[in-house]
Amino acid sequence: MQRHKRRIAATLSAAVSSILLSLSFAAPAAHAATHDPIVFVHGISSSSSSWDDWVADFKADGYTAAELDAWTYTWTQSNATTATQLATEIQKVLARTGASKVDIVVHSMGALSSRYYLKNLGGTAYVDDFVSVAGTNHGTGIASLCSWLYTSCAQMVTGSSFVTALNAGDETPGSVNYAAYWSNCDAAIDPDSSALLSGATNVGVGCISHDEMNNDHGVYQQVRDFIQ
Repeated sequence: MQRHKRRIAATLSAAVSSILLSLSFAAPAAHAATHDPIVFVHGISSSSSSWDDWVADFKADGYTAAELDAWTYTWTQSNATTATQLATEIQKVLARTGASKVDIVVHSMGALSSRYYLKNLGGTAYVDDFVSVAGTNHGTGIASLCSWLYTSCAQMVTGSSFVTALNAGDETPGSVNYAAYWSNCDAAIDPDSSALLSGATNVGVGCISHDEMNNDHGVYQQVRDFIQ
């Protein structure tokens, strides 16, 4: 009888061990992203498709589709409105990926709404790295050409109340790591120095056109290395 009981116990033990072993190889539960997810913010007269090249590059370098969020907003509206929508988008990305923070990579006018989010909407609590690529951080004289037509464009004019308030005090608030990449022959940003940020890692990339800045692979590699 004792031998029979021991045989049953051994059989049950083996079965339990087998079940536990199979569970250990089951699909893992949802967990935080391997990288900080990246939220890409496009510029004026553009859309999420402007980031297609860099999204492909980040995927080739190990990022998953879930970690790469290129979204489209109505670029004619106030940059403050876009900033509020960005705040919502970032919360969606954090909830979807399980990450605690994101990285923001912006191009051109996208710098204005993103920096408004960081400065005025509590964004510094949710952002690890902020990267401005040909960002109109201090406005541009070129924006006067469309300022009469679009709110966003009027806000982007050098010396506008929006730009002045955005740059008042600390241009790089919080514990966020800031970088600004700029070109010395960017015809869309006048003067070129408007793309720089006080307190950021400012990087001149040479003579690259405004529209190519967020497609250029060399600039991509520098941005990738900065946020990793």
